[in-house]
Amino acid sequence: MARHRRWDAALAKQMALRLADKEGALLPILHELQATFGYIDDRAVSVVADVLNLSKAEVVGTISFYPDFRSSEVGETVIRLCRAEACQSVGCEHLVAHLKDTHGIEVGRTTSDGRLTVESVYCLGNCALGPSILVEEQPFGRVDTTLLDELIAEARR
Repeated sequence: MARHRRWDAALAKQMALRLADKEGALLPILHELQATFGYIDDRAVSVVADVLNLSKAEVVGTISFYPDFRSSEVGETVIRLCRAEACQSVGCEHLVAHLKDTHGIEVGRTTSDGRLTVESVYCLGNCALGPSILVEEQPFGRVDTTLLDELIAEARR
């Protein structure tokens, strides 16, 4: 499972400077910040705006426009649970109930130990294998409560 680094302004600036010459550098920088830290810290807005000579509003607008960007810390492992129609038709809401009833985990929240965040998404493009989840960058299809329990146990180790 992924482990994210703690926020580091010097590292964030170094990453932004390294990618600043890419065409459309804002998105690659934001993606790299999130991959490294697990989210885009509010303090990154000034760093990125300065490096790219953009307004803070342009950076914040981009972060808020794309639903994949997060502005707050997440658990060490992020599970994205598809709740689109195809996955609903094959039981994703049963998984949501199982998370709460069996593990005390609410979708959209991070566990109190900081190990796990579960997020809703509305299509992972794995409709034929629903219900589907994404654990960090690894997709899983035909997820049942047994597999979900195994993945949660692994995330909590």
